[in-house]
Amino acid sequence: MTEIVSADTREGVPTRAVRLWLFAVAAMVAAIVLVGGVTRLTESGLSITEWQPVMGALPPLSEAQWLTEFHRYQQIPQYHELNSGMSLDAFKTIFWWEWTHRLLGRLIGVVFLVPLLWFLWRGWIEPGLRARLWLIFGLGALQGAVGWWMVASGLVHRVEVSQYRLATHLVLACVIYIAILWTALRLDEQPRETPPARIRVVAVGLLILVLGQIYLGALVAGLRAGYVYNTWPLIDGGLFPDTSQLFLAKPLWRNFFENALTVQFDHRMLAYAIWLGAAWHAIDTLRTARRGAAWRGALTLFVAVTLQAVLGIATLLWVVPLLLALSHQATAIVVLTVAVVHAAQMTWRPARSTFHAALPLPTSSRA
Repeated sequence: MTEIVSADTREGVPTRAVRLWLFAVAAMVAAIVLVGGVTRLTESGLSITEWQPVMGALPPLSEAQWLTEFHRYQQIPQYHELNSGMSLDAFKTIFWWEWTHRLLGRLIGVVFLVPLLWFLWRGWIEPGLRARLWLIFGLGALQGAVGWWMVASGLVHRVEVSQYRLATHLVLACVIYIAILWTALRLDEQPRETPPARIRVVAVGLLILVLGQIYLGALVAGLRAGYVYNTWPLIDGGLFPDTSQLFLAKPLWRNFFENALTVQFDHRMLAYAIWLGAAWHAIDTLRTARRGAAWRGALTLFVAVTLQAVLGIATLLWVVPLLLALSHQATAIVVLTVAVVHAAQMTWRPARSTFHAALPLPTSSRA
């Protein structure tokens, strides 16, 4: 009798292990983005005024240590202008949110690096994928530095962090999330349908627009623009605000980053564009494919974008209540996830085998 061990079977276990690991890390990145949203909305981000990558993993363990941390917080403008007279217990609440956010960042680094080293030692990752994974790890390390760069902007002359740095921090987290999720999805070598070029282009285009919308949302949050213009569909009294107010700041480019009216208006306009694009994409895909991954992905994206739009409007009209604001941010991650999965599926092409050298070739034996 001849027994042949399939190469596909041998390669399946390492592939699944790497994909599950990447999906787990992606889930942790999504979680830290949500915790970051809570940290921002509860004004907790400046509660830890030092960056200690190693020793900072330990929270205060005694009353004296808590008082020391509280004293440091009392030296920054946010305490004097927003939280003067805050109790130690109230400080502990905001401290724990920021500490949890930073702890999650450290854990993501460990959960990414340790399995990566083990997979490399086993020879389960080919050179091309190896370089990509090290790049993602490097982006994660950079994200830690960007996080502190963001916090530092609110410790001296401001009561909140710079909207520029907040947007950079959030978008970099989303780029890391996209890179991890995309890499995991592309390790799936199952045959898929090949949609027309326009569907592939629109799927990728919508993903880019969603990322741009997240950037604008961070600017809106950093400028607290959601607390200022709380009407819809009108904004500042009209569907289109007066241009003298939209372009009030000089030079002109500053309005797109520092003028609360302009930033919120841009956020709305891009939201409309994404919704219309997702609707057209779903209709076009239905007419072209009628079934399969393309249609399911396009429809799911449209539904997610619609839900996000409704939550955004509700958050605005109710003047940014915590639960609605968190739901809006969580749904943004859902929309981004759906957009990534859809774009990856629409642009799928068979990948080279990821695993070879460490696995023995198929053998045969006779009994």
